Amino acid sequence: MPNYRRAWHPGGTYFFTVNLLQRKGNDLLIRNIELLRNCVRTVRQRHPFEIHGWVVLPDHMHFVLELPVGERDFATPIRLIKQSFSKVLPANEILSTSREKRGERGIWQRRFWEHLIRDDADFRAHMDYVHINPLKHGLVARVQDWPYSTFHHLVQQGVYPQDWAGGFEQGLRYEE
Repeated sequence: MPNYRRAWHPGGTYFFTVNLLQRKGNDLLIRNIELLRNCVRTVRQRHPFEIHGWVVLPDHMHFVLELPVGERDFATPIRLIKQSFSKVLPANEILSTSREKRGERGIWQRRFWEHLIRDDADFRAHMDYVHINPLKHGLVARVQDWPYSTFHHLVQQGVYPQDWAGGFEQGLRYEE
């Protein structure tokens, strides 16, 4: 088994990317958005973390989360979110021999990408990246038009202006 180098930082804030196994033309995440949200809520009850920013796209999601003081295990909550979401979906995907032997579902890529947030500038850059993503992928013309994002909540809190990043021609800034 590979020995991945992970930055295990107690109470750390991390940026994550989690992808579906079959990405092309797959809208599974937004089609089942309420199931996904419920899975995240359930996992947070047993393994608390704070979500600073989250965007769900058709085939992947990005989020910035902060672990409680002293907690360093970010992998368990990610695994449990993927696992619980998989369990509530009907088992109708085509499985590879490898996944079948391991008793795995064919929904998520096995791994995820994480980045330990280093400072305030890094935090702002990753928050902006989370929220600009639907625009970047051509899903909307304005960030405010994508419904599956914490952007709307952060607008209500005064963190972002409603018209933030209407297009790439505008400067990107996370204001706190």
